Amino acid sequence: MAQALGLDFGTTNTVMSVTSEQDETRSVSYTSSAGTTDSMRTALSFMKDAQLGAGVLKVEAGQAAIRTFIDNPGECRFLQSIKTFAASALFQGTLVHARRFQFEDLMEVFLKRLEAYAADGWPGDAKRLVVGRPVHFAGASADPALATTRYNEALTRLGFPEIHYVYEPVAAAFYFARTLKQDATVLVADFGGGTTDFSLIRFETEGGKLKATPIGQSGVGIAGDQFDARIIDQLVAPEIGKGSQFKSFGKLLDVPSNYFLAFSRWNQLSVFKTMKEFADLKSLVRQAMEPEKLELFIDLIDHDEGYPLYQAVSAAKMALSSAEEAEFRFAPLGKAGEKRVTRAAFESWIADDIARMEEALDQVLTSTNTEAGSIDKVFLTGGTSFVPAVRDIFRRRFAEDRIETGGELVSIAHGLALIGERDDIAQWVA
Repeated sequence: MAQALGLDFGTTNTVMSVTSEQDETRSVSYTSSAGTTDSMRTALSFMKDAQLGAGVLKVEAGQAAIRTFIDNPGECRFLQSIKTFAASALFQGTLVHARRFQFEDLMEVFLKRLEAYAADGWPGDAKRLVVGRPVHFAGASADPALATTRYNEALTRLGFPEIHYVYEPVAAAFYFARTLKQDATVLVADFGGGTTDFSLIRFETEGGKLKATPIGQSGVGIAGDQFDARIIDQLVAPEIGKGSQFKSFGKLLDVPSNYFLAFSRWNQLSVFKTMKEFADLKSLVRQAMEPEKLELFIDLIDHDEGYPLYQAVSAAKMALSSAEEAEFRFAPLGKAGEKRVTRAAFESWIADDIARMEEALDQVLTSTNTEAGSIDKVFLTGGTSFVPAVRDIFRRRFAEDRIETGGELVSIAHGLALIGERDDIAQWVA
């Protein structure tokens, strides 16, 4: 019987971990039409299915959702990065094949698909559900209380009787602390898709039991998705009309930048087709000075090219983590979608974002009156931790032998499950 279940509902990937009576953890495994995996891309696909009846949608999640989307262009509604809507009061749902889904509906549908994929391995008998949450949710006016309300609504529908929330970097710290050979002050930096979070914790062993004293947290709503947006803004947006103009009552005006802002962000791109801004964009074509660019923009949205764009951006970003130059290839743009990009250029595009990440790190150190030299270990987790400019933030402050990485996908979920086993869980909750 599972004692505790840890849920890392991530912007990019979702992982769930369960504990046993032996205080060991394992990731929940899922089997779908796309194969078997222990992590799921946080994505959904919706298809009309005549065999299921009018008004009934066939839903897939994760890799199966991606495969459905690729196999059914134009017929499938595909959503990704849905976590970034959690704390936004502006998000009042999105239309999917004429049905409106609120955030809590999307979260519920996603987790129910995971339950179906897990089959007999689903830990429905877990006594506690421990859910990770960022220190600061993504979004300019993020409302954490709203996010918690939405989470609670979705998770209660799944029948979990006892729900606790723990800061994601705290869970990652607990996962890492198991490797410590002596008492230590640990700084954890968790780089997700939508947020970057820092947590400073003192770990000590008393009577053979791990004791933790939280020292401080900080965070910022910037991470991998923002870096992706910078790449799109520089390499793709100019080809689809950014910087172009249109005529209105005899005057030349710039095409509004908010169209391109929505296009560069995965969560907005997923719902852009149903937004008023998309209808407004279509109305500008006849007045545009470069109508072919806006027509290309509209085609990309109409043909749901968001996921292929995501793949192209991710490939280029990953390549730049190990090379000084990389190829960006996005076939729907033709020749304009084949560009060389240097790491130096990429780092110039994300310079302001790196500065804000560093400010958040300064905040946790300054607010807790902690000197860099008094930190024994620095644990970096999350895919964005591989970006050289991000790693340089820590190399400038801490000795290389104090910086460690690992468990990029599983550290938070497994840490959450382990915390769920503790009698003193109240000391760990956010």
